[in-house]
Amino acid sequence: MRWLTPCRGGENTWVFDRSARWYDAFYAHVDYQAEAQEVTAIIHALKPDAGSLLDVACGTGRHLAWFRLQFECAGTDVEPEMLAIARETLPGVPLEKADMVELDLGRKFDAVTCLFSSIGYTARPERLDRAVRMMAGHLHPGGVLVVEPWITPEAWIGNGTVTVDVVEDSVGKLVRIISSRRERDETLLRMHYVQAAGGEIATEDERHRLGLFSRGRYLDAFTSAGLSATWHDPGLRGRGLLVGQAGPA
Repeated sequence: MRWLTPCRGGENTWVFDRSARWYDAFYAHVDYQAEAQEVTAIIHALKPDAGSLLDVACGTGRHLAWFRLQFECAGTDVEPEMLAIARETLPGVPLEKADMVELDLGRKFDAVTCLFSSIGYTARPERLDRAVRMMAGHLHPGGVLVVEPWITPEAWIGNGTVTVDVVEDSVGKLVRIISSRRERDETLLRMHYVQAAGGEIATEDERHRLGLFSRGRYLDAFTSAGLSATWHDPGLRGRGLLVGQAGPA
């Protein structure tokens, strides 16, 4: 078994470093176009002239593929293997390796997004605050930040939850088993992958750690970063959406 290597500062773990090649197969059912359209509508409602967008924790770039139809786009992710896949499908879109807690691209955007609950990987309140502050720092005056939160503590369904997903990719069959538990204010997800193809079997193991932050705690992080703060229900997948706007120049 191979556990993931600690991230910078030892506060989190690398994620998807071994399973990136299978990621899109497990999320092929997601309607990225509809989700991008919903987020775009929120952005344009607050800033009608928004023309540039940064997608933080962009993963394999599936939301960016649709955002780029409406905005001049860029993306960041902490995982090089995810970015490598995104670069194959998003030629011309600047993509950089960056931790959201240390984000410093030297430019600003009309909108910044952080979707698919990636904000949960900040794990601890002080890192949540810093990540939101760094994203807010990349906004032009009047710019909009849209963040999809991880599960809130009151929505946690209990320890010992196990899910099993079986899908097919271009070469064979894939199985993903997720076993989750809660430790104080964190969710720990143990993921085991199996790929059966061409008479061979490949397996990988990962561990994911995400912080359980309340709705109020998320909103506080936005206001502490100098943004307005609203919560939109139900959001893209029932977890809500956090929306903030920077003040005028």
